[in-house]
Amino acid sequence: MWRYYLLLLIATICQHTFAQTEVPVFISGEDGYKYYRIPAIIRMNSGKIIAFSEGRVEHAGDFGHVNIVYKTSVDNGKTWSKIQIAAKNDSLQASNSAPVVDNLDPAYPNGRIFLFYNTGNNHEYEIRKGNGYREVWYITSEDEGQTWSVPVNITTQVHRLNQPAINPAYNSEEDWRAFANTPGHALQLEYPPYTGRIYIGANRSEGVPKPNGRDYFAFGYYSDDHGKTFKTSQKVPLEGSNESMAAMISDTELYLNSRNQQGNERCRIISRSVDGGHAWQSSVYDKNLPDPVNQGSVLSWKTGDQYILAVANASDTLRRDNLTLRLSKDKGKSWYLNHLIDKAPEGYSGDYTAYSDLVLINREKIGIIYEKDNYRKIVFTTIDLH
Repeated sequence: MWRYYLLLLIATICQHTFAQTEVPVFISGEDGYKYYRIPAIIRMNSGKIIAFSEGRVEHAGDFGHVNIVYKTSVDNGKTWSKIQIAAKNDSLQASNSAPVVDNLDPAYPNGRIFLFYNTGNNHEYEIRKGNGYREVWYITSEDEGQTWSVPVNITTQVHRLNQPAINPAYNSEEDWRAFANTPGHALQLEYPPYTGRIYIGANRSEGVPKPNGRDYFAFGYYSDDHGKTFKTSQKVPLEGSNESMAAMISDTELYLNSRNQQGNERCRIISRSVDGGHAWQSSVYDKNLPDPVNQGSVLSWKTGDQYILAVANASDTLRRDNLTLRLSKDKGKSWYLNHLIDKAPEGYSGDYTAYSDLVLINREKIGIIYEKDNYRKIVFTTIDLH
């Protein structure tokens, strides 16, 4: 009998350890938007959390009248403010928000938010064919998202528009067509020798479209002077590497986790850099991270001399489902925690859990915002890590 009560106690403890309450943040059809998609999230030093998404006015598609909207929470995600607009592009597309807090600029001792985003004037496939273009912008906030700066266009620093129609000396390797930030949060490197570097995972297409998205390549762009100038990293060499998010795994090593657009291997593409994200020493298909051709989110934090790496994605090779959180203490080589966050009920049809982003609440709790129930809503929950 005592064994029964011991097992019951263990089950109760485990249930308490991972107890979570799901809170809707953006619900499709509310506040003037047919759909909300592509969440991103950050936490301020004050504890305020800011959640961003794409507010799609007319339909669920990527291109159209799309604004970047946001809500805030001051109680660790239990309740959320009214919706506000951070960026728009008239009646066209403002998308792929990549927010980050710059906490290392002496001119802004309370921190300054950078919100990177893209604008576009045509559908992505048309842009891949050369019929249109995407641009790269950022805005900043010095008051935790209450007000925003005038947009800054950094397209010429991080993008190469070199299509045949505008350049007689056309070179397909210099012709970047589709362009997208991560989607999800960007990051800031905290320690020497790259202290203060702001880094944004991204992807682009090169030249004419290829079957199965083989014209896509992941890369990153970054600033070492608090947004005054930007440089681009080398591209990930694997064709079809797409939506990407980055995290530090040591003071100098950067881990880039990418969507595999080809789908030839139903898993994440992992690239590693030893110089703060400029060059890639390795890029591999990580079969320990199954994926249905989808976005994934990553986050890391330092405990003593050790980095903890968190990865969340739809851990399924067939459909967007089984949203799972994994934690690693050895730079993603193995996972000491595999926690199923959300799973479709039996008989469910469609995408149940899709895009996500992670935020560290404290050293014992992590938050995740994610798309749920065929994109009907974006929800937030927290998971205890101890």
